[in-house]
Formats: sequence, C-alpha cells, structure tokens
Amino acid sequence: MSPEGANLLKGDREPGHLPSGEFLAEMGKYNQELSKAGVLLDLAALHWSAEGVRVKFSAGKRTVIDGPFGEAKAIVAGYWVLQVQSMEEAIDWAKRLPFEAGGEPEAEGEIELRQLFELEEFGERPAVE
Repeated sequence: MSPEGANLLKGDREPGHLPSGEFLAEMGKYNQELSKAGVLLDLAALHWSAEGVRVKFSAGKRTVIDGPFGEAKAIVAGYWVLQVQSMEEAIDWAKRLPFEAGGEPEAEGEIELRQLFELEEFGERPAVE
C-alpha cells in the first residue's frame, strides 16, 4: 500500500445528527496517534448524503441526482489518506478506529482501504505531464 492509501469510512445518518462529544474526543485521539506516527496525510468528514448530489454519466448524458443515496453502508462518510508501508499496516490502523465510542452500539459502519495510484503507474501520457 506504500506510499499512499485512502481509508474510506462508510456510513450515513439523518441530516442534523452529530456525533457525541465522547466520540469526537476519541476520534481526535485516534487522529493524533496517526499524526504522531507520521502516517497521516489528510482527513475529512463529509456531510450527510441527503445534503449531497450525484452527477450520473450514461450514454453521453449527465443527470443530477439529489441525495440521500441508499444504504448507509455504501455511503462514504469520511476519509483518511495515510502513507504506510503495507496493506497490513493500513489494516492495523483501521482496526484501531474508536468506532464504538460515543454510546451508539446500534451504529454500523465499515472502512474500505484502497491504494492511491502513483502517476508513474499510468505511464507517459499527455494528461500525466
């Protein structure tokens, strides 16, 4: 997974639902651990899908679709971009996420881990220059 990969946190809530203070505090500690370890490159939380739109491309047409977008487990709620040495290291960091913090045991989510392409992987092409 070296040098960079994205950890995509999946889940969605109703507009206006905010995480508890306890959850935010635990996530802050987790993010600090990532930063102190020197692996954190970027992170962000996303607003609810009900407030978003999608632009669909099909047969040369563009269609705007208003959210929400279906099952929460398929919606990206936030992300971290990490620079790690291996997929195993990325998995180890993902397992440390304090997801249960905040007293919402019914909440479900998952993290999808994906490696980012390096420009060299695309070869020499005009768009890469």
